[in-house]
Amino acid sequence: MQLEKDQIRAHDQRHLDRHNEDFRFLSDRLGSKGMDVDRVVDALADFQVAIPSWALGAGGTRFGRFSFHGEPGSLEDKIADVGILHALTQTAGAISLHIPWDTPTDYAAVRERAATLGLRFDAINSNTFQDQPGAEQSYKHGSLSATDEAARRQAIEHNLRVIEIGEKLGSKSLTVWLADGTNFPGQRNFQRGLVQTEDSLKQIYAGMPKDWKLFIEYKPYEPNFYSTVIQDWGTSFMLANACGDRAYTLVDLGHHLPNSNIEQIVSTLMLKGKLGGFHFNDSKYGDDDLTVGSIKPYALFLIFNELVYGMRNNPQNPDLAWMIDASHNVKDPLEDLIQSLEAIQEAYAKALLIDHDQLTTTQREHDVVMAQEMLQDAFRTDVRPLVQRARLSRGGALHPLRAYRDLEVRRELIQERGKHTVATGL
Repeated sequence: MQLEKDQIRAHDQRHLDRHNEDFRFLSDRLGSKGMDVDRVVDALADFQVAIPSWALGAGGTRFGRFSFHGEPGSLEDKIADVGILHALTQTAGAISLHIPWDTPTDYAAVRERAATLGLRFDAINSNTFQDQPGAEQSYKHGSLSATDEAARRQAIEHNLRVIEIGEKLGSKSLTVWLADGTNFPGQRNFQRGLVQTEDSLKQIYAGMPKDWKLFIEYKPYEPNFYSTVIQDWGTSFMLANACGDRAYTLVDLGHHLPNSNIEQIVSTLMLKGKLGGFHFNDSKYGDDDLTVGSIKPYALFLIFNELVYGMRNNPQNPDLAWMIDASHNVKDPLEDLIQSLEAIQEAYAKALLIDHDQLTTTQREHDVVMAQEMLQDAFRTDVRPLVQRARLSRGGALHPLRAYRDLEVRRELIQERGKHTVATGL
């Protein structure tokens, strides 16, 4: 299935007058404060978030997985689903593959299909947290950190193979997340595990093309619950520095202990030029992988405040790679992703409303009350007309979720694929 612009334009027509009225009202209000509304709209229109290939089917838990009708049963189907998301939202212009879950068989056809839908291939992701059929070595006791040299070599070679796949697709970065760790005290020597991980990452880094980046993800726990080899941003930062200038830390919102100050982590990494990418999700307890902005929207806004400041004031930090990393256990995956994309755009738009020069003045004057007022005024602003105008400028839907339902996209997918297809990967 492929949504055409004429379908979306016809659906928008019913809501255009109301949107124009809302947009004029908000533009006048923001303009009276000296805000350049066109600049905000242009920034929103340019903002693109990658969709991971594993997020297009029903998610799962450690206890089970409940399939959703019309799931994408092939990589080609997944690309088509991202094309639907991008047609509706105009902010999902990239897809991030997970290997070996979504290894292409016909690279030329896959690239052509993606290009037809206006998509590019973003960071490619390796998998050494599962044993794959036919593998000679097991990752039960670790991969890049394993005490067994053969297991480490297998994990390194897998990552190098993933880089080769990414090159064929036009990707320019590799994301490495390790499940390596321990469940019990005394199970492993912490220092040896870290040294072996650093050595493995250096070999992978040396095997990357010179125009590629390495993103090193971190996570404090799960699937191991006593220790994780790359447990926090500091360890990732240290390993990235050890690898070289093109290695960076990747921040996943769910990969933090409760109440961590993620906005401060983001700020520090950008100051040091080492924030490479971002995985969006939300959580109540840990790595819950919930819909972005569904639990802690103010925390997401505060993070974007630091991101906007960093993007304007930290030229030493590269352009960031943005991706959603969520699990859709009970929702239609495409609807959930639409909601996530909307929440990301709204948080970004609110952060763009902050006058950082004025905020700096209040900070220097120690006017704590006014600094808080500035942030909360931006957060309380209904920025949906700005987000809608940005989508409209690129041919997207004013109301993506409403259009998705009115155009009966899921029914069409079920007719094409059937009720009992199961997405590859998760």
